[in-house]
Amino acid sequence: MEGLMNFQANSAGAVSKQQQNSVLVPAFSPKVTTNTRISLQRVGMVRNSKLFNSFVASVQPLEAYAVTPFDNTLPSKEVLDVWQNANAVCFDVDSTVCIDEGIDEFAEFCGAGKAVAEWTARAMNGSVPFEEALAARLSLINPSLKQLQDFLKRPPRLSPGIDLLVKNLKDKNKDVYLVSGGFRQMINPVASILGIPLENIFANQILFGSNGEYAGFDKNEPTSRRGGKATAVQQIRKAHGYKSLVMIGDGATDLEARMPGGADLFVCYGGIQLRESVAAKADWLVFNFKDLINSLV
Repeated sequence: MEGLMNFQANSAGAVSKQQQNSVLVPAFSPKVTTNTRISLQRVGMVRNSKLFNSFVASVQPLEAYAVTPFDNTLPSKEVLDVWQNANAVCFDVDSTVCIDEGIDEFAEFCGAGKAVAEWTARAMNGSVPFEEALAARLSLINPSLKQLQDFLKRPPRLSPGIDLLVKNLKDKNKDVYLVSGGFRQMINPVASILGIPLENIFANQILFGSNGEYAGFDKNEPTSRRGGKATAVQQIRKAHGYKSLVMIGDGATDLEARMPGGADLFVCYGGIQLRESVAAKADWLVFNFKDLINSLV
């Protein structure tokens, strides 16, 4: 596409030791349909990246799992066996690895928050084709390259426990991937924090013209269309010959990845967003990444 260029996110600058002080995490409201409580606490900055700091918010389910109407919060022996022996784990990013929906946050930053959030909800619940929702949201935002660069100066906010979960998976020689309907420019910093190779990111790419004006998105990315995550997971599995693979996420597009030749197991993470229609069909529903960590052997 002549005149178009892909913008790769630059680092926000090295983090000095003086910047690694504790900070007060701002309150936020998780969009879940079960009772939750938000814990506002002082936490330390993530220190395993030279590029970015990350705020960590704590979202805790109320009184463990007794309040949930779902019967899949306790994994079966078969589910545990797949989880423990998986060769690779693919994570959704928005509302799973990170507490935010990246495109919604970017839209808010650009002044189009409410309209875009409505489209996001429809896309994640599976009520509209993903490619239609993606195009509509980006058109509403109509971002410039400068706006994206300014937005990326803000550190990503990781979900509590994700850094430890990824570390444990890597320690057990399981490959970790980020498979997202979001944008590479926003996900690259997250991967850097977690020590995930950039080539293990499957996501969309915002395109800009020679003057920095918005010029659409790369439609060749499998994650830009309906069933794209399932396609990406299939590609990952075939390319590496994995015998077993797990998908973890919160949305309908993540659930789609559980299919022959794709993910053997779908774990629904409901710690930020609990989408009932998705959670009910999951092999395993978790509200805290500690459950996944403690189940690894």
